[in-house]
Amino acid sequence: MFEQLADLETKAAALRRELESPEVYSDPALYAKTARELKDLEPLVDAYRRWRAHGAALEEAKALLSDPELGPMAREELDAARAGLEETERELKLLLLPRDPNDDRGVVMEIRGGVGGEESALFAADLYRMYALYAEARGWKLEIAGINETELGGIKEISFLVDGQGAWSRLKFESGVHRVQRVPVTESAGRIQTSAATVAVLPELEETEFELDPRDLQIDTFRSTGAGGQKVNKTESAIRITHLPTGTVVECQDERSQYKNKDRAMKILASRLADAERRRRDAAVAAQRKSQVGSGDRSERIRTYNFPQARVTDHRLTGETKNFPLEPTLRGRLDPLIDALITQDQTERLKGED
Repeated sequence: MFEQLADLETKAAALRRELESPEVYSDPALYAKTARELKDLEPLVDAYRRWRAHGAALEEAKALLSDPELGPMAREELDAARAGLEETERELKLLLLPRDPNDDRGVVMEIRGGVGGEESALFAADLYRMYALYAEARGWKLEIAGINETELGGIKEISFLVDGQGAWSRLKFESGVHRVQRVPVTESAGRIQTSAATVAVLPELEETEFELDPRDLQIDTFRSTGAGGQKVNKTESAIRITHLPTGTVVECQDERSQYKNKDRAMKILASRLADAERRRRDAAVAAQRKSQVGSGDRSERIRTYNFPQARVTDHRLTGETKNFPLEPTLRGRLDPLIDALITQDQTERLKGED
């Protein structure tokens, strides 16, 4: 591992020199590509240098242990250096884990009310607000592509795009069945009921990244409609694209611009078809590769939002870390939960590397 890190340090130094060279500096595309490569390497190189510094401090402390006056101080420095070595070695192992190539992409998210009728639609609306607040807190851009609302303010289904640095790396763990336990507003007897909504999270792809044959697409325009059939606008700006070979249908109607709706629909279609192909490709080895965090399959129950107990339980997590306070979570404070999922995923992957 450390030979590999030394090579990466040399490569980083070479990339810094390239950034200063006239041929790279004068080519914006090449400069951006080289800068990205260097940015990806810098955390590894910094951690490697800290590891070497701790190693040097360890050797110096060992040499002073026999000194009558400096021995006690050397013992403290020795313990600190050992702890630093262990910490940076784990950090390096994590940084060297294979990186998800989609981590820096935006995402396509789809939420659908499931079992529970109107209550599931109201819960789907709660989930959308939770993700919208989380995106806002992280400075990400969120755009609704299509929404089907109910008269009571619930959401039967909604699709939206989240664009921002690291959106996929954090939101990819949200795919699955989300369950809620509470007294519905539609329940007159005050009984606690259980309902659910499904969340799908896909890496955002441009249509050019997934080959789409125009002959396979049926594109229809129609007028956007709101809850209860109310017209949102009077022009046929909404877009419905049907992928004929698979029967996959995508609708976008949030924008008044037909062009923008078509652009979003094509991105969502490309993302859906790429995801379907990935699932088919991975089906044979999915059981072997599945980690404690889960497969991300939308049929998998991943989380319960328990209102009577004011807690959120993520069923993929183990131990005391699986429960989180309900209200902050629904207000978009998802980082503690997502951080726990990322940490567990990294731990399982490290075990697989051993």
